[in-house]
Amino acid sequence: MTDQTPRLTLDYGSAVLYRGRRHVICQESTDFVSVTLSDPESGKVLQAPIADLSPYSERPAVAHPDLAAVANDRLEQAHRTFEIIKPLLALARRTEADVRACAERHDVGVSTIYRWLRDFDRVGRVSVFVRQTRKDKGRIGLPKKLEDVVTDMIKVHYLTKQKKKPAKVIREIEMLCNKLGLEPPHPNTIRNRIKKLDTYNKKKAREGNKAARDAYAPSKGHFPGADFPLSVVQVDHTPVDIVLVDDTYRLPVGRPWLTLLIDVYSRMVLGFYISFDPPGNLSLGLCLSQAFLPKEKWLSKLGIETAWPCWGLPRTIHADNAKEFRGKMLTAACKEYGIDLEWRPVATPHYGAHIERLLGTLNEEIHAAPGTTFSNPRQRGEYDSEGQSAMSLAEFEKWFTILCVEAYHQRPHSQLGMPPIAKWQEGIFGTKKVPGIGIPPRITDELRLKLDLMPFETRTVQHYGIVWDKVEYQHDVLRRWINANDPDNPKLKRKFLCRRDPRDISTIWFYDPEVQQYYAIPYRNTSHPAISIWELREANRRATTESPGNQVDDNQIFEAYEKMRRIEDNAKALTKKVRRSRERTRLGITNARSHLNGAMAPQEPPVSQAPPPARTIQPFDDVDDMQEGK
Repeated sequence: MTDQTPRLTLDYGSAVLYRGRRHVICQESTDFVSVTLSDPESGKVLQAPIADLSPYSERPAVAHPDLAAVANDRLEQAHRTFEIIKPLLALARRTEADVRACAERHDVGVSTIYRWLRDFDRVGRVSVFVRQTRKDKGRIGLPKKLEDVVTDMIKVHYLTKQKKKPAKVIREIEMLCNKLGLEPPHPNTIRNRIKKLDTYNKKKAREGNKAARDAYAPSKGHFPGADFPLSVVQVDHTPVDIVLVDDTYRLPVGRPWLTLLIDVYSRMVLGFYISFDPPGNLSLGLCLSQAFLPKEKWLSKLGIETAWPCWGLPRTIHADNAKEFRGKMLTAACKEYGIDLEWRPVATPHYGAHIERLLGTLNEEIHAAPGTTFSNPRQRGEYDSEGQSAMSLAEFEKWFTILCVEAYHQRPHSQLGMPPIAKWQEGIFGTKKVPGIGIPPRITDELRLKLDLMPFETRTVQHYGIVWDKVEYQHDVLRRWINANDPDNPKLKRKFLCRRDPRDISTIWFYDPEVQQYYAIPYRNTSHPAISIWELREANRRATTESPGNQVDDNQIFEAYEKMRRIEDNAKALTKKVRRSRERTRLGITNARSHLNGAMAPQEPPVSQAPPPARTIQPFDDVDDMQEGK
């Protein structure tokens, strides 16, 4: 379920699976819809829809860990490896000379650089560089006394500013071994030890702190030029100038929020999320999920035939200084997928001009829709926004999608001199003078991407399961982790990574560190209704008020929730706040389950001898978007 399956690469010569058989792309796509394939066995050439292709690899899918569950030393090494190849990944067309220059600059073999590039291009995740725990970890290949000699001599003679060559270190080791009466190790053993030295620490010891920082530190500085599609994207939130109605009573429930992501190069809308939830980590993660993934299923669900040919991971995400943009969820996801995250410098409003201008343009279009609030009371005049409101959130979502893909993308942009869709295609396919970057790889492990963009916390596993916000979750997959001790500190209980969608907390996702997979874990009491985190917290406040000084459990919380529902049902007229709350719940639970529709029921993971050691996981900050809606 969470194996790191390859991305779907659509370059010339790439192998793909089509109708269960291996084919090779013999002509790249020119329309984002289909490619020309060659069947190696029959020699036939055919056109195939991109949506029907899947990645082909002769290597089996390998489970790689969630970066949030990786020890700091292994995590740092993985990021240092990524920083070495990062400039090469940013090149639209990298050459052999580029690779050789990179190898020389970092004192790494050219074949190693190519291998790292292939690994990242295949999977698209930094965790591909995390070294797996060896089964023979702790074994010493040399006698202890000889091991000490080798370690000390490398430290004294190689890891110094003198930059001695390995041959000199080998001679020094041989002379000391002869003096001590030891059989010196084979020269290749010493050369292998030197090759396996941490590249960052090696450069630091031989060339100094500054050289190491300059070589391995993440790229920082000014807002980079948006020279090609997905080089720079911008994200922001805004309240929408329209009042929507609920689906049940068709009465006004209030204004929604919009989270939008755009490509600065082409001004294309890459993704959006509309809801009654306040802006924060949830809306940000769902917007990014839509932006990074293909849109065919989304458009089909809405009955829209116009193409929205945008997918793939950006090089840089540019955002303002709102809390959720600086939160650990976005930061960790960007690190995992090799994305630069940059924030708008203080007092520099022009840095966010592209996204803010587009938000203003789209809101202007919304002013022509029924129920608009306009941008201020003077514009609204005597117009009755609530009385004229007519669209539900689902209907407005479709209306807004049509606005983006059939209107905004297709008409000329004043600054580009062409429609955004034409600029996007120009950057992808190129012109007679400038080559394009090619169609971006498609992410095929959609479930893992969506989980990576959800908030998480860490929890122990007790005999009754996992407790999160006083709600109990249980399944047989947790059995072998009951009361497990922390491998680094046996006096403490081990904590495990868990994620959830705040719109529907009836299921959480448990990360098994041994098999490196997520499993869906339901309520322990499956008779409890599915509710959102906002309803849970309101019910918890009510239960605590009714039983002051007593310990509140999940049964009392869900009893309080049922009381709240009965009071609402018996009310003569539902207030706008209650209607909005119910609409949030209904849409939230429906959309949350649809969002993870690739999920499988939890299965018993394979039995293993003993869980490998892992460091205590540090949880994300509490998400700020879980406050009660107003």
